Amino acid sequence: MSDGAAASSAGATAAPRAVRLPAAIRDAIVAHALAEAPNEACGLVIGDRPAGEGGRALRWAPTRNRAASPFRYEIDPQDLLALTIETDDADEAFWAIVHSHTHTPAVPSATDLRLAFYPDSLYMLVSLDPAEADPVTGAESVRAWRILDGEAHEVPLEIA
Repeated sequence: MSDGAAASSAGATAAPRAVRLPAAIRDAIVAHALAEAPNEACGLVIGDRPAGEGGRALRWAPTRNRAASPFRYEIDPQDLLALTIETDDADEAFWAIVHSHTHTPAVPSATDLRLAFYPDSLYMLVSLDPAEADPVTGAESVRAWRILDGEAHEVPLEIA
């Protein structure tokens, strides 16, 4: 993602206490991550407002990873432009920026922190590392973060 499309962090507030993510969106995110393996997958959750402003997640929009790498992601600029126009026209917003980690926990890396250009959106990560899966269900680890001024603040996900 480019910093040309970046939002200003001025006025950004602390992370929400928790956010609700529909199970269908979570399942679609995980399916996309699994389909793109061994490379990192990426996409956006579109909401009625950004999560940092109390918005509600509406839908999942998978995107292409221009980096085509198991170690990093870059949302394809054409996909990002199309989704920016589409969400703006629909009076919607980027609720979360999503990508997968193929062999590490669903925790923002130093690169993720440095490239977090949307302070009002959440950053959701999916870990495909089997050691990170839920010990009871075997479900992939999906976690959400608010990244402000280079610092990650975990936001509990309520899957509904």
